[in-house]
Amino acid sequence: MAISPRLLLPLLLAAAAASAFAGANDLVGELQSLRSRSPAGVIHLTDTSVTRFLSSPAPRPYSVLVFFDATSLHSKTDLHLPQLRREFALLSASFHANNPDSSDLFFADIEFSESQHSFSQFGVNSLPHVRLIRPEHSRLADSEQMDQSHFSRLADSMVEFVEARTGLEVGPIVRPPLVSRNQMILLGLLFLISIPFGIKRIMEGDTLLHDRKLWMAGALFVYFFSVSGGMYGIIRHTPMFITDREDPNKLVFFYQGSGMQLGAEGFAVGFLYTLVGLMIAVVTHLLVKVESLQTQRFAMLAVMAIGWWAVRKVIYLDNWKTGYGIHTFWPSSWR
Repeated sequence: MAISPRLLLPLLLAAAAASAFAGANDLVGELQSLRSRSPAGVIHLTDTSVTRFLSSPAPRPYSVLVFFDATSLHSKTDLHLPQLRREFALLSASFHANNPDSSDLFFADIEFSESQHSFSQFGVNSLPHVRLIRPEHSRLADSEQMDQSHFSRLADSMVEFVEARTGLEVGPIVRPPLVSRNQMILLGLLFLISIPFGIKRIMEGDTLLHDRKLWMAGALFVYFFSVSGGMYGIIRHTPMFITDREDPNKLVFFYQGSGMQLGAEGFAVGFLYTLVGLMIAVVTHLLVKVESLQTQRFAMLAVMAIGWWAVRKVIYLDNWKTGYGIHTFWPSSWR
């Protein structure tokens, strides 16, 4: 029986749609299979697999977040590639742990020496580099690049980029414990064994806890750690420095703007605070015991000069970073 031309076109369109749907499902199935066999769920892509999974006709039923890596550059400590790669794997593992049945987002990496053609297709010319290929992206160069600021807090800040761009909820980052269960048991046994010896030393007054120098060093460390923002850096995973966006070979230790603080900034300001505090301690506890009046005067002048320099540096850095300024106001009777 002959088929009417009016019915032929809808049938062909339906068949093409069914074929495209089946092909998309096949790609999702392959990606899920690769993910299940990959460490932390990060799929390793090559030029061939990039063409198959990322250059397929849009729209695709999935997004892919790609980490661009170069093993030859792992020795360059300023790039932090191994650390960022581990954090990327942690992000992937956390997403799949919190969304075990999701096939909307996949995580992948590409190595430069294996896939130079893919690097050129994406337009990647510097590292670290992460891109999100969404379902509607038909050209690899149109994919979205993760800004350098999203590397500042490692996996925690990468989550913000993923959730903002995909609308998916990554969930909490699941970090492995610092100490394993077997290590905890071993430490517990060692602690129990050391208790009798520790009690004996304490009774004799022959421990480090009886050393005044240790307590003084500890107090200085706590003070420096507090004023330098050390706890903030630990909680936020703040890097000590970042690479310059315009010149990847240049390091940035001071970030202008109140939106982010680098570890080097905190340590620099903390050093200045500690320096002033130590000088005040020296003046109030040691200098008063010096008998020579000339030595006292010289030391006081040096302390005043160094203190003025340190405070001036702190004010300058605060003004440069936040725009906040300190103004002098004279009493009205002096005018």
